[in-house]
Amino acid sequence: MATGAAGEHVIDAKRDRLVIFASTLGTVFEWYDFFIYGTLAAIIGRVFFPTGSETAQFLLALASFGVGFGVRPIGAVLFGYLGDKLGRKYTFLVTITLMGIATAAVGLVPGYGSIGMAAPIVLVLLRVLQGLALGGEYGGAAIYVAEHAPRNRRGFYTSFIQAGVIGGFLLSVGVVVASETLVDKASWNDWGWRIPFLFSVVLLAMSLWVRLKLRESPVFQAMKDAGELARNPLAETFADRANVKLVLVALFGIAAGLTVIWYTAQFQAMYFLQNALRIEDMAARIMIGIAAVFSLFWFLLFGWLSDRIGRKKPIVVGYALTVVLMFPLFHWMAAAANPELSAAMARNPIVVTGSDCTYNPFAKAQATPCGRTLDLLSKKGVAYSTAAGAPGAAPVVTIGSARVEAADPASLDAGLKAAGYKLEKSVPAFAQGIQVVLAIIVIGMLSGMTFGPVAALLVELFPARIRYTSMSIPYHIGTGYFGGFLPLISQYIVAKTGNPFAGIWYTVAVVAMALVVTLIWLPETSGKELE
Repeated sequence: MATGAAGEHVIDAKRDRLVIFASTLGTVFEWYDFFIYGTLAAIIGRVFFPTGSETAQFLLALASFGVGFGVRPIGAVLFGYLGDKLGRKYTFLVTITLMGIATAAVGLVPGYGSIGMAAPIVLVLLRVLQGLALGGEYGGAAIYVAEHAPRNRRGFYTSFIQAGVIGGFLLSVGVVVASETLVDKASWNDWGWRIPFLFSVVLLAMSLWVRLKLRESPVFQAMKDAGELARNPLAETFADRANVKLVLVALFGIAAGLTVIWYTAQFQAMYFLQNALRIEDMAARIMIGIAAVFSLFWFLLFGWLSDRIGRKKPIVVGYALTVVLMFPLFHWMAAAANPELSAAMARNPIVVTGSDCTYNPFAKAQATPCGRTLDLLSKKGVAYSTAAGAPGAAPVVTIGSARVEAADPASLDAGLKAAGYKLEKSVPAFAQGIQVVLAIIVIGMLSGMTFGPVAALLVELFPARIRYTSMSIPYHIGTGYFGGFLPLISQYIVAKTGNPFAGIWYTVAVVAMALVVTLIWLPETSGKELE
């Protein structure tokens, strides 16, 4: 690290630009790999998990998506240890290589129809490799940038790492849309969906070329030269009670809260548009993508602002606003995206009356007549409520004041149509689409408030000798479990309850917990000297 006579940091603009660009490019690539899986979950479910139930296929694909997040803490332990022992640079060279190879391999795995059960097994194993790699990437990139940054610009510099997450999402949506446009629909469903996965080879080559130009972090190099490296970073992380407390605050107050807001802005919003509001898949992706472009600004703004007002304030305010605004924002989205369907649900609610109305979204076939009725409604993506009926009585479906034959799909379709339920996939009018984008931009602002300052905060929170391990473990447990399983949990809640808004309760509950933890126990770290 260059220093002046008084020991102050001297800014090397050329070096800093390369550091930020290389670290951010890697983050874009890493998250691109993860997001294309989530974006193509419906096709992956059909190709690798053919169960006979579209709902079960979709949920199983989301479950395998969550597996990648579930192993991220293991990657955080492994690569955190290596990052604190061997260095920041070489560790995240390994993580990006592993991620790229695993992602490209997903595009080469034959489907269930070709190799049977081996297909989903290989797919899940590749998801495990992706998760391990991502467990080491974020910490390395954030630390590398922060340890180069001037003290008064650390939040702004590291906000580019956070913006790289959005960049990865945007790139995934862009490549999926472009690939889908280049081939006809039949080819897309057959083999074209593999193109975005194979494209990761190009991104891997670019990222490696740039990262090989980097030198080791000056803070790590100074520790190495002084012989002050941790002998066992994992043991030291949990040996000190004060450090363990910070790990728990980072887990429950930071990682869990910011992640569920971010995934709600992207995946939950996308599935809500596609499934509950019956918006064409391409139109939904484009609206999400446009909103994500504006979210880049929020991440950089609040990262920059955290250098001036502190890290804690924007995070606390963002959490509080999320708890208050999340439901109204999704209701606004529903009213704008498909006003006919939204009005029909309000004017003519669906009630299923029957005995033993148990419903298992993962089951190939439901065990009871009432369960089969709920399965029909769930597949259509319409909201419903249930009421207890007489023991042994056949289920009854009422739509508003009209009664329809529950066991007859044709009668159910006719009843829904007569009640104004617009269930055909559609593209909203321009003015309506603008409102949807605005609602998602507001959610993106909440994500920027809570995510933008976090890379700098986590780096500042822990001592240099165990920094990689100490920040990576809570971050990836929080993002891996609270965030990674959000698509599965929220969509399961929706399928189980018949309420398209019910999945949002998961986001609100996690953020409320994070708000309490952050407000009470998170210290302010802005301006802390990293050495």
